[in-house]
Amino acid sequence: MKKLTPRLWTTLILIGLIGQFAWTIENMYFNVYLYNTITTDPNFIAWMVAASAVAATLTTLLMGAASDRAGNRKRFICFGYLLWGASTAAFGLLTVENAAKWFPMANAAVAAATMVVALDCVMTFFGSTANDAAFNAYITDSVQNEHRGRVESVLAILPLIAMLIIFGAFDSMTRRGEWQRFFAIFGGLVSLAGLVGFFLIPETPVQRVRTPFFQSLLYGFRPSVMRAQPLLYLSLCAMCVFSIAVQVFFPYLIIYMQHYLLMDNYAMVLGLVLIVASLASVLMGRRIDRIGKLRVTLVAAAAMLAGLMGMYFVRDALPVIIAGSVMMSGYMVVTAALSAEIRDRTPEDKAGHFQGIRMIFAVMLPMLIGPFIGAAVIRGNAQTYVELGVTKTVPTPAIFLAAGAALLFVTIPVLLLRRRERV
Repeated sequence: MKKLTPRLWTTLILIGLIGQFAWTIENMYFNVYLYNTITTDPNFIAWMVAASAVAATLTTLLMGAASDRAGNRKRFICFGYLLWGASTAAFGLLTVENAAKWFPMANAAVAAATMVVALDCVMTFFGSTANDAAFNAYITDSVQNEHRGRVESVLAILPLIAMLIIFGAFDSMTRRGEWQRFFAIFGGLVSLAGLVGFFLIPETPVQRVRTPFFQSLLYGFRPSVMRAQPLLYLSLCAMCVFSIAVQVFFPYLIIYMQHYLLMDNYAMVLGLVLIVASLASVLMGRRIDRIGKLRVTLVAAAAMLAGLMGMYFVRDALPVIIAGSVMMSGYMVVTAALSAEIRDRTPEDKAGHFQGIRMIFAVMLPMLIGPFIGAAVIRGNAQTYVELGVTKTVPTPAIFLAAGAALLFVTIPVLLLRRRERV
C-alpha cells in the first residue's frame, strides 16, 4: 500500500490550493468582473461558463491521453501552471476602454465581453492541462483506495479555503476596481506554483500507454468500455446531476448577494459559511470511507437541499450564514464522496484516459445546462435596478428553488449504484 508521505500531502495541498485560487477567480470573479465592468446581460455570463466548460473538457480529453502516453504527469502540471498563471494575469488588460481602442469600429462592450470569453477559454486550456488532466490523474495514480475518502475530504475543502482567502484578504480590491492588480497577484502565484512544482512534486511511476493516440482519446466513449465499467459511468451520471444543480445558482451567488440582498459585508458572510463547510468536510473525511460513499452522498444531498430551501427564504446576514452553511456543507461532502467513488471505479492503468470523460460529466454538461437554467430563471423574474441610466438584471432567490429541483434527481443514479453494488 502506498503511504501518504509528508511530501505527497504537501504536494496535494499546495498545488491543489493554488490551482483552486485560479479556478475560484475563473468561476466566480470573472463573472463579477464581466457584470460590474462590461455588461450585465446574464447571457454573457452563461455563454462564458459554457464556452470554458467545452474548452476544459476538450483539453482534458486531449491532455489526459497525452499524459498517459508520456508516462509523466509532473511536466504537464508544472508547465501548465506557469502558463495558467500568465493567462490569468492578462485579464486585467480586458476593459471596455481598451476594447474601444483596439476595435474602434465595434461596440466596445460587446468586443470587451467577447475578449473576456475568448481569454477565459485560453486560460482554461492551460488550467485544464495542468489541473484537470495531469494533477487529477496524478492523484489517482498516487493515492490508494483505502485513503481516498480522507484525501478527497481534504481536497474538497481547498476550493472553500481559496474562496475564504480571496474573500477575506483580496475582495476589497475588486470593490475598489483594482482588477488589474487583483488578476496579476493570483496569476503570479499560480506561475510560481509551477516553478515550485519542479522541485516539490514526487514522481509517481506511470506505465506509458503504447496504443495509438486517437484510440486512447476515444477509449472512454467505446460501448464495450461502458459495458465493462457500468458503476463508473453511473457514478459520473450522479456527479453530472449534482453539478448541474450547483451551476444553476453558483455563478450568480456573489452578484445575488451584492445586488439583491444588498450586503456590503457579503465577503464576511461567505467567509463564515466557508469555514463551517470546510470543518464539516474534514470531519466527514474518515466517515466517508467507513460509512460508505453512496450512503453519505444521499445524506449530504438532503442537507444541501435543506440549505437551498433556506436560502430561498432568508434575507438578513445571520439567517444567510445559517442556511448557507447547511447548503455548502452538504455541497462539499457530496463533492468529496462522489469524487472518491469515481476514483475507486476508475481503472488504475487508465487514469488519464478517463479524466476527459470525467470532465464531460462533472464540468462540461453541468456548465452547459446549469447556468442557462439560472439565466432563464433570472430573466423570468425581471428584477432590475437602474445605475447611471442603465437597466440591470438582478438574480433573485428563485435560483435556489431551481437548483433544489435539479438536485432531487441525483437520487436516481445513486440508488441505482447502491442496487448494482449489492448484486
